[in-house]
Amino acid sequence: MKTKHLFLIIFTAALALPATAAAPPFDTGAKVAFMIDLSSGATLYEKNADVRMPPASMAKMMTSHIALNLLKKGDIKADQMCQVRPETWQHWHGPEAGSTMFLSPGEQVSIDNLLKGIVTLSGNDASVVLAECIAGTEPAFAARMNDEAKRLGMNNSHFGNSNGWPDAGVTYTTARDLATLARATIETTPDLYKRYYTLENFTWGRTLGGNQPITQANRNPLLGRVAGADGLKTGHTDEAGYGFTGSAIQNGRRIIMVVAGLDSFNHRIEESVKFMNWGFLAWKSQPLFPEGRKIADAKVQLGSSATVGLVAPRNLAVTLPSAIAHDNVRVKVVYDGPLKAPIAQGQHVADLVVTTGDTPPQTMALVADRAVAKAGFFGRMWTGLTSLFG
Repeated sequence: MKTKHLFLIIFTAALALPATAAAPPFDTGAKVAFMIDLSSGATLYEKNADVRMPPASMAKMMTSHIALNLLKKGDIKADQMCQVRPETWQHWHGPEAGSTMFLSPGEQVSIDNLLKGIVTLSGNDASVVLAECIAGTEPAFAARMNDEAKRLGMNNSHFGNSNGWPDAGVTYTTARDLATLARATIETTPDLYKRYYTLENFTWGRTLGGNQPITQANRNPLLGRVAGADGLKTGHTDEAGYGFTGSAIQNGRRIIMVVAGLDSFNHRIEESVKFMNWGFLAWKSQPLFPEGRKIADAKVQLGSSATVGLVAPRNLAVTLPSAIAHDNVRVKVVYDGPLKAPIAQGQHVADLVVTTGDTPPQTMALVADRAVAKAGFFGRMWTGLTSLFG
């Protein structure tokens, strides 16, 4: 029978002071807001973070996420060409089609350029062409989006199309789920994320009559306004209002933020910049363990070893309010144990749970420091005898 094992470590060195670390105050005009610090996993702010809402073009983050992962695995190629079906162009051009990449009917466009058209220009046409190119039809691609959402634990999200166009409530998500999606893209495809999400502008299509190249700026309200900003995606419809899922990194700290339900383009800029600056200025990161540091041992059941070391898979830090010079930090190692063999080296088998005053707990993964195989026949026999006789 499994029991929850806890190992309590009390940090006093360099961190021992008042246990009254209240979260720094913040107020936003956004109806929905959420912020997480990836250096610690700490939730810094949440307002209606689990309320379902239409994502508008922020749904395109999932379209891009799927494409980037397929590129990483080699299942598609950046220079692979996709054809703009006349039917698709007919539906997704002109003023009634929202933001577009200005594709042309019958045009051959590379996946590389379609991704730039989606991420930088928020092209509704580009999203549908890419979806059809990857999955054959947009509904088939939407099914992939929902499968991936389920895999990522986006339990309050559903996608009915590839671009977030209003569809009578079929497509919905939450701020927390959007942050989960953004984190997955950043962490699983970091190089491709940087390649596509940092473009300041992109040129595609030509003007009617003048035949001049059409250059559109990236709609990301943080680019050029907040140091280290590098993603992700805006969204706007009459139903959803103005929203944005953004990320920035400063001095090794990466923050993801979501705002939604704002009432204007300029209000979105103002609130996004204010929110992200608050995240970096009102909070600080305090190192805990360097990557590879062994923190505890966990018991292993029926393994070639009775224990396995639990180590930090990356540099671990705790996020504290900047106004607090010091704080008591309590750290617990938690796992369901004893762990069952086999265990792979680097497998996530435990969590480090950090509490600081009255701020929410911060949970970080710990991994096995080595592989542990199943015990052989005599090993299992010896384990049975020792458990039988105490």
